[in-house]
Amino acid sequence: MNVEKILAISGKPGLYDLKIQTRSGFVAESLLDGKKITVGMKSNVSLLSEISMYTHTEERPLVDIMRAIAVKENEGPAISHKEDNAALLAYFKQIVPDYDEERVYPSDIKKVLNWYNILQAKGMVSKEEPKVENAEEIKDQVVEEVKAKKKSVK
Repeated sequence: MNVEKILAISGKPGLYDLKIQTRSGFVAESLLDGKKITVGMKSNVSLLSEISMYTHTEERPLVDIMRAIAVKENEGPAISHKEDNAALLAYFKQIVPDYDEERVYPSDIKKVLNWYNILQAKGMVSKEEPKVENAEEIKDQVVEEVKAKKKSVK
């Protein structure tokens, strides 16, 4: 699931795909209706890849939560965000059993399920773990850097 360029814009419904940056902001395309909008620098914008939810032990990235929904639903749609709060809370408890009920509100859960269903309709959800290309090379490089630092300290 690649949400690196997917945006949530405060005050605007749905999700947006970042198209190009301009001097005064950027151009984004709605995933709901395909309309392009310009967004100024003063707008409150969040990248989905940077959003996390509270659990009792840590903050869990939204991408992990959406992947858990994709696994549960076999990459199909989740329940509607318009269900009553009790149904939403019960469903979300199955997805993230340790979410912090005091800091994660029903409105947050509605937003996550709505966003998941938007991404699912566009074929952008996946239950696969992200694969890092050339992971072995990166690992070897990091090991070499650590060894070099240890030698320079002695």
